[in-house]
Parts: sequence; structure tokens; C-alpha cells
Amino acid sequence: MNVPRDERMQSIVGGDDHDPFSYLGLHHDPASGSYVVRVYRPGADQIAVLNRSSGAEIAKLSKVHDAGLFAGTIGKEGVDYRLSVDGRVEEDPYRFGTILGDLERYLHAEGNYLRAYEKMGAHPTVMDGVEGTSFAVWAPSARRVSVVGDFNHWDGRRHVMRLHPGAGIWEIFIPEVGAGARYKFEIKTQDGAVLLKADPFAFQAELPPKTASVVSADAKIGAVREATGKGPSSDRHAPISIYEVHLGSWRRIPEEGNRALSYRELADTLVPYVKEMGFTHIEMMPINEHPFGGSWGYQPTALFAPTSRYGSPEDFRHFVRACHEAGIGVILDWAAGHFPSDAHGLHLFDGSYLYEHSDPREGFHPDWNSYIYNFGRNEVKGFLHSNALFWLDRYGIDGLRVDAVASMLYRNYSRKDGEWVPNKFGGIENLEAIDFLRRMNELVYAEHGDTATIAEESTSWPMVSRPVYLGGLGFGYKWNMGWMHDTLQYMSKEPVFRKYHHNDLTFGLIYAFSENFILPLSHDEVVHGKGSLICKMPGDLWQKFANLRAYYTFMYTMPGKKLLFMGADIGQWNEWNHDASLDWHLLEHKEHAGLNLALKDLNWLYRNRTALHQKDCEPEGFSWIDCNDTEASVISYIRRGNDPDDFVVVVCNFTPVVREKYRVGVPKAGSYYEAFNSDSEYYGGSNVGNGANLKTTGQAVHAQPDSLCLTLPPLGAIVLVPEGR
Repeated sequence: MNVPRDERMQSIVGGDDHDPFSYLGLHHDPASGSYVVRVYRPGADQIAVLNRSSGAEIAKLSKVHDAGLFAGTIGKEGVDYRLSVDGRVEEDPYRFGTILGDLERYLHAEGNYLRAYEKMGAHPTVMDGVEGTSFAVWAPSARRVSVVGDFNHWDGRRHVMRLHPGAGIWEIFIPEVGAGARYKFEIKTQDGAVLLKADPFAFQAELPPKTASVVSADAKIGAVREATGKGPSSDRHAPISIYEVHLGSWRRIPEEGNRALSYRELADTLVPYVKEMGFTHIEMMPINEHPFGGSWGYQPTALFAPTSRYGSPEDFRHFVRACHEAGIGVILDWAAGHFPSDAHGLHLFDGSYLYEHSDPREGFHPDWNSYIYNFGRNEVKGFLHSNALFWLDRYGIDGLRVDAVASMLYRNYSRKDGEWVPNKFGGIENLEAIDFLRRMNELVYAEHGDTATIAEESTSWPMVSRPVYLGGLGFGYKWNMGWMHDTLQYMSKEPVFRKYHHNDLTFGLIYAFSENFILPLSHDEVVHGKGSLICKMPGDLWQKFANLRAYYTFMYTMPGKKLLFMGADIGQWNEWNHDASLDWHLLEHKEHAGLNLALKDLNWLYRNRTALHQKDCEPEGFSWIDCNDTEASVISYIRRGNDPDDFVVVVCNFTPVVREKYRVGVPKAGSYYEAFNSDSEYYGGSNVGNGANLKTTGQAVHAQPDSLCLTLPPLGAIVLVPEGR
């Protein structure tokens, strides 16, 4: 069939047209005064136009191009119509209107489309009474963008999208496509290359190693924070004790091929365990969909999709709901600093450097072989801000722990001279990233004041957890990486040498209140050859466990909120392996069971004793009794609550020597009792201690009005409380 081919026909059938809606579908022809219907269906033989209400045939369309382009007139008036394609009744996607309005497109370009996930991506919806799915994607440099999937045989000619030139957004409503459909965006670049990209806003993705996005029924759900409930307070005066978890390796089922637990199974097992242990929050290592399990989630390709490794979005929502019903908060580890180079991901998304910088000195991260977001681009900032709010809005997440903040703040982070680009003032600060983080924190706290943002920031950048209006970055909390490094270094020393490193134990109090700190013993300390926490402890088996129990007591009685990575709660010997379960069988041994019980009791002590948490972030909540007994490697201090009479006394002995008649000053005369002793026989200790009815001696010491004469357990720590408190 030889039919004349005009230039517009060629752009349509060649899959190059950026505005197919102006040609395909129903259009008025001013020259003839009639209405014309044009349909492009590669592979079709016959197409007819049907009256929607009556089903009667209005006109048969003629094939005007061998590639599958059909056209025909239907009269002087338009009509609500459907199509019959080779006998199958279908809707014409090119008869539907726009998805995003002018204001939404404007806000997107401005970087202030804060609920972009409500329209961008794939959304099952009803348009003009027809069920289907709307699709929208940002790809301003593309020559053409199509939606491809099983529903159109992955043929990029079938559903070419409409471009909004000013915003660079492409969109289309595809009838009869619903939840569960697999899809990608087929993008033709300016140089003619064809890319297959997953949806940056996808709510669900295929199970890796497959890479398609999945239309999710979850996209129809509105704000559900009320439905999932919320966790305990994240206020700095409240107790916060965080259990850091990699969901895929907390527990596995060897009888079923070593498979990981699902979100629902974790709701039935992890949540009760965390509740019993007394932790207030679960912090999940990133659960955003990621192609490579060995990245632990820190190289995400679908920031809006909970990984399908453990179930569906609704399954994940069930897990969050179970946490909240148990009184446990949920913190999401949020990797917003960089993204991987996978072909289906954000890198060169539309053939241009869209989400990343074009200059590798700004856009490529040498440590992780990943790409750095261009925080100076409005649409990129809006994408990430929208994602931060999404997890709080749609899943009721109680906090965001922002990964690798230091790498975002410094332009020369992990770079040699000549490998980085100074800011406009010639400095090392990434001004655009600073603005991005400040705005993110402002938005989170304005929209969800009961949540918390937490910075993993490893440098001395000032005022990370201070309000933006005071010049800070606006985070609620900051990980105290210095405390973690110094104290682990101290604990790894043989006790005989600790007196030469006493400063490692005490130095952190010099800056302890410069930020709202969390004391972290995180996953970073038990990987890459560093050894597990119990392996870092010196001595024989008994001494290792005694050291670790004393260290945990020190941690839980120091100022600052607490975080402990899974496995450290059972004294795991092996380094953490993301492909294997924790060694739960170790709890069959008394040393491991004792450590686990000690940690449980410390959690509840920390939660129930207001003196140990009300002023975690304020200097009034801590004072040294004696931090200078280097020869004995003993420290003693006071923790206070809001009530002046609400205090506890803590004494830590970091040598394996029982110290008799050790005098410690106390702020009040009277009787005291041991509220906790890390050397208790219940925990596997030697049961050296003081019991109850300890009476002050009337002797002032350590600048305190009275004192106690104590027996200090070997490699042990005790917490003393006045009688009646």
C-alpha cells in the first residue's frame, strides 16, 4: 500500500514526535470543517470508531501508513468515542486531557512541588469515567519519551507521552492499565540513542535482579500517618534508644534456602523482640529499592519504593503499623547524597546530566563509584524534598537518618587537590547542599513536628543540630562519631595500658553538649575487617564479656541518646554479613544470654530513670565526680533530671581488679542502693558489688558534701540511686 508520507506522519511512526497529542486522537480540521480521528497501532489491521454510549460504529479508519497509522473523518461534530481494534474494544489514550496543572508544573520547576509524588510517576486513577493509570516523568532533554510495558509489548511507538516544554515533564494516561503492571520509560535522546529507565517516582519495583517499575495500588492511598499511628516521642528530653537493623539479615530461615524474613514476618518477630529488649526505636538501614544487595541499600535506584525483597508496599506499611502498636518508633536510613550508575537508574536519565553534575569533580563520588545529586538544581532539590516528606506522609515514618552528610557538605570530601571545584567564594563548603539540607529540615519539622532528623556527620561542622534560624543545619540530632571512635579505641586496649589512654574515655565530655548527640555503635564498626564488638574487647572469654557489659553501662549512662547495631545485643563473634542471619544460637550460652539480659536491663533503666535521659543534651544533666583517677582507670559521675533531687551516681572500673573501700563523693547524704551492676551473676559476672543500704560516711570528697565507701567490681560499672527514688 503506497500512501504519501508527510513529515508529521514520519515523526509519529518513527517514534520521534514530542507532541503526539496534537496529531493523534480526535481533532477538528478547519479546512473541511469535519472531525478527524487518527490512531497509531503498530500491527493492527482494522480500526473503527464507536459511539461510546450506543456502541454503534461511527466510521472505519483507513490505514494511511504501513507502520500502523490509521485516520478517518467522523462528521461535523465531535463525539465521545471508543475504538475497535481488530474487533477488540479499546480506549484511545490520546483523547484524554492533561495530568499536571499549570501550578503543579510551575512548582516543579521552582523546586517547591513538595507533594510531587501525588502526580509524578504512575498512579492508578479514573479519568473521564475510564479506569487506567496516569504516568508522568521529568526528562527535559529527551527527544521523545514513551511508557513501555507488558501492556504494549514493550513497544515504544505505542504510548508516546505529551511534553510540557516549560517544565520538561512528559505525561500520558493509559486506559486499562492497573496495579501490578510492569513498566519503564523508553527515552530517545537528542542524539537518537534509546534508553530504558525505571521510574524515579515508582512506588514499587520488581524483585532484583529484575529492574522494571511496577504500578502500585499503593499510589491511590492518601496520607496514612493517622492509620499507621506514630511512635514514641523523639523529643530531646525523652529516652531514645535505637536498635539499628538490616532487615534482610536480622534473622533468616535456613530450612527455606536461607531466605530473609518478609515485612510481615518481621512484624511478628523483630517487633516483639525490640519491645521486650526495651529499645524505643528501630532504625532500618535503607529499604529503598536497590539493585545490589551488597550496597546494604545505600545505592538506591527507587527512592519512593520499599524494596520488594521483603514484600509489597502494603506489607511494609503493616510492619510500620506493628511497630507503632508496640510503642516503637521507626527511623529510615535515607541515602540522599548519591546514586548508583546502573543503566536503568538516574545516571544520564534523559541522555543529559539531569540529576547529577556534568563535571566529575562535582558529580562523581570516588569512594562509592556513584553520582552526586546536583543540589543546585531546583527540580532535583524538589525531588528529594518530596521524597523525604513521602516517607513521613505515606508510611508514618518517625524519623530520617541522613547518610553521609559530611560528603554532602564539603566539595573536597575524599578528594585530592585538583579533583574538586571550589564554591563561588573559593571555599570548600558545598553551599547548594547546605541550603538543601536546611530546607529539608525546615520542611520536615514544619509538616511533622513529632518526627526527628538525624545527621551522620563525621567532622566538626558546627551547629549541625541547631535551628536554621540560628545558622544551624536544622537537624534534630547528630551521631557522635568522635565518641564512638575514642571510646572503642580505649576499650580495645589491654586494661594494664588503659591508664595511658584515659583521655579517650573522658575527652568527649568537652564537646558533649555542642550538639544534640546520639552515641552510636553502628554497623560501620563491625564490618570490613574491624571485627565485632565482642572481638574488640581484650582478655579471655570472661574478661571480654565483662568489658563489653561495662562499656554498655558507660554508654547508657553517658549524656546522649543511644544506638546499637544488631548482633551487638547478643555478643556476636562474627563480623556482620548482609547475606547471613545473626547467630541467634549463641543465646544458648550463658555469657551471651547474660550480655543480652544486661542490655535489656540497661534499656529499661535508661527509660525509667529520668535522670538518665531528661537532660541528655544539656550540660546541667552531667557532672564529673572524678575523671582523673588514671592510675586505677576508674571514672565516676552524676546524671541529673529536671528535679534537682533526681540524680544517679555512676562508677566505672575498667581494670580486672576488685577495688575495696573505694571512696566516691556524692551530692547528698543518706542511703543508696545499686540500681544496676554490670558484674551481677545474672549477667555472667562475678557478683562483686554493694547491694542495698549503702550509707554515706559524712566525709566530703571530690568537691561533694558527702561520700560512699564502695567495692568496685572488676571490669564493672555500677549505678547508684538514693533510697526512695
